[in-house]
Amino acid sequence: MTTLLWQPAQAALPVVGRDEAFPVRRVYCVGRNYLDHIREMREGDERDDPFFFQKPADAVVPDGAAVPYPPQTGDLQFEGELVVAIGTAGSGIPPQDALAHVFGFAAGIDLTRRDLQRHCREMARPWEAGKSFDHSAPCGPILPAEEAAWTLSGELRLSVNGDLKQHTDLKLMIWDVPEIISHLSHSYRLMPGDLIYTGTPAGVAPVRPGDRIDVEITGLPALTVTITEGDTTHASQ
Repeated sequence: MTTLLWQPAQAALPVVGRDEAFPVRRVYCVGRNYLDHIREMREGDERDDPFFFQKPADAVVPDGAAVPYPPQTGDLQFEGELVVAIGTAGSGIPPQDALAHVFGFAAGIDLTRRDLQRHCREMARPWEAGKSFDHSAPCGPILPAEEAAWTLSGELRLSVNGDLKQHTDLKLMIWDVPEIISHLSHSYRLMPGDLIYTGTPAGVAPVRPGDRIDVEITGLPALTVTITEGDTTHASQ
C-alpha cells in the first residue's frame, strides 16, 4: 500500500450552526460580471459570455485572517464578491436545476495583484500571476442554503478602514447564480467543496499594510481581513 510522504493541508471554512467545516476542493472565479466594473476597467465586451479562472484551494483564508501584502506587486486591490459553495456534484446542469447543487453562500474577496494582471493581459498570458497567489481568496463563514432567508437579491458592501468603497445590488449581476453554475458545469464537473466567486462591482482600489477590509452581504455573515506587512523585497515600483 502506497503511503503519502506528507499529509497535504486541507483548506476548510466554518459552516454557520454546525460543528463540521466545509472542505475546499477548487476555487472558481467569474470575470467581468457587473457592467459598472467592466466600464471602470475599460476592458471586455458587455455582451461577452461569462468566463472563469481558478485560484488554488490553499489561497482561501477565513474571516479574521491577517493577509500578508504579497510580493512582486505595488498594486494589491480588493474585489468584494458573493461566494457560492457547491454541495452536490453535477455537470451540464440546466439553470433551473442549479440551486439544487448549492450547499450555501458566503461573503468573499478576490484579492488581485492588478499590475501583474494588466501585464499578463498585455502579453496575452494567463492571469495566474495577478490572481492565483497565497492568501488571495478570503472567504467568510458559509451559511447553508436552507437557512438563507433571501433570494439572491441582497446588497453587497465593501469598506476599507470604515470607508465604503463598493456597494451594489446582487440583482445587477450580468449572469445570475443559476446561470453561472450552469455555464461553469458545462466546462467542469462541479463537486462538493467547490467555491464559486461570482464577480465584483465597480469601486475596486488598492490597499496597503494596515488596512482593514470588511465585506457585508445581506443575510450572510460578515467577512473582515487585515492586510499586514509582507516580504516586499521584490515588489514592483
